[in-house]
Amino acid sequence: MKLNKEWTSFLDTEINSNDFLALCNNIEELYNNKIIFPQYENIFRAFNLLTPDKVKVVIIGQDPYHGLNQANGLAFSVCDDCKIPPSLHNIFKELVDDIGCKYPKNGNLSRWAQQGVLLMNVVLTVEEAKANSHKDIGWEQFTNTVIKKLSFTYSDLIFVLWGGAAHKKSLFIDETKHLIIKSPHPSPLSSYRGFFGSRPFSKINEYLRLHNKIEIDWRLD
Repeated sequence: MKLNKEWTSFLDTEINSNDFLALCNNIEELYNNKIIFPQYENIFRAFNLLTPDKVKVVIIGQDPYHGLNQANGLAFSVCDDCKIPPSLHNIFKELVDDIGCKYPKNGNLSRWAQQGVLLMNVVLTVEEAKANSHKDIGWEQFTNTVIKKLSFTYSDLIFVLWGGAAHKKSLFIDETKHLIIKSPHPSPLSSYRGFFGSRPFSKINEYLRLHNKIEIDWRLD
């Protein structure tokens, strides 16, 4: 469980705090005694695929998938050979409708991360078959700090908040400097309440163009 040197420097105060060190010890013990996802070495994968200065978009989810061989360390993303989960299926449906691309062949979103999309869950670990089981064990303080520090340090970022857990993070974002895209969660339970038709992908690229940044190539086919 290790952050790259750029994130380590960026989050220096937080990761050297007593609270974070206690969280790390707790997480290590949980991995030693229970089945926890994602794999231990992938806990910070969403961060380690890019550096803070390369972040253009932050997509915030709730917590990792809790089924075997699903979570790969990126919010909403799954391993190459995994069946596409319902929430990700709805994200892909909206993607196809929004930008007119082909439906992706798999649910691995690493290509988005490599272009500057931080796919970050509010909580970075979960026990097998127990959704949101690691809520309130300490991850929220860490991810709140990430959002606050990105918001304070940079300008013209895009924060995509899908669902109630993500919506709460708007408190830590300076809306005078950044774009917030907020909609219901893409899960089958809420996607028809406003997620479908929200066109987040084209809105993101429009904002990036407006601020002279390279657009995200969302295609995964």
